[in-house]
Amino acid sequence: MNTEQANRMRNDKGFIAALDQSGGSTPKALRLYGIGEDAYKTDAEMFDLVHQMRTRIMTSPSFTGEKVLAAILFEDTMDRQVDGLDTAEYLWTRKRIVPILKVDKGLTDEVDGAKLMKPMPQLDELLERALAKGVFGTKMRSFIASANEAGVNAVVDQQFEIGRRIVDAGLVPIIEPEVDIKAADKAEAEQLMHQRILRQLDALPESSQVMLKLTIPSQDNLFADLIAHPRVMRVVALSGGYSRAEANALLARNHGLIASFSRALTEGLMVTQTDEEFDALLAESIDSIYQASIT
Repeated sequence: MNTEQANRMRNDKGFIAALDQSGGSTPKALRLYGIGEDAYKTDAEMFDLVHQMRTRIMTSPSFTGEKVLAAILFEDTMDRQVDGLDTAEYLWTRKRIVPILKVDKGLTDEVDGAKLMKPMPQLDELLERALAKGVFGTKMRSFIASANEAGVNAVVDQQFEIGRRIVDAGLVPIIEPEVDIKAADKAEAEQLMHQRILRQLDALPESSQVMLKLTIPSQDNLFADLIAHPRVMRVVALSGGYSRAEANALLARNHGLIASFSRALTEGLMVTQTDEEFDALLAESIDSIYQASIT
């Protein structure tokens, strides 16, 4: 583990930029950016376009370590370059932004009100490559659709089972059991998840460090004990479909919880904007999310 990066993630003010849309979510990300599906014919062309979008964000004057602690990358982005450097190296050496890699391969069909992660047969090889490229941590997402105890427990247990492998490989996992913001029993689901996470954290070796990425809770400061837990480096919040204004307002009510936003970060950015317009809007977005993250 890079000690300087670990100290930054544990102690510094800021938030995590989630730039990790993958195969399934990339068309939507491009569409919101103003690039329709008629602009590309193959996956390779699609990923070229999304890398151009991400490069524009990462090279923006407003995208710096002053307010952005870390950035979550998709595997394709990790394997590419920005301004002549491997993406992870560019982020850390040029911007002082900690590089994190999304490692999950998507979700299974819903069972017991939850979607588990699909198998990751190449995980060990991917973690090895990530370490070699200077990546600090990982992120993997599951989905909880309702307050079904069996489903919630299955999600949390799977996350920690794989999380332990990631810790053993020398990386810091972001464990992300997302709760659906539209769930009728969202508050109850979060209570079940919270209890199961605490149980799993307490079972970790004392030397282990993980991060948590959670839906902004219905009960303000529900995650205060997770934020204070000795085995938790940081607790971050996903935007989960909220607009940036909604997500920021909810986040600001939860002390010590910081953002890890994706759509809410890039909301309003368009391929047709001039660099000046693009940078000004991104700066405004970054500042608003930063302010909500330091409460």
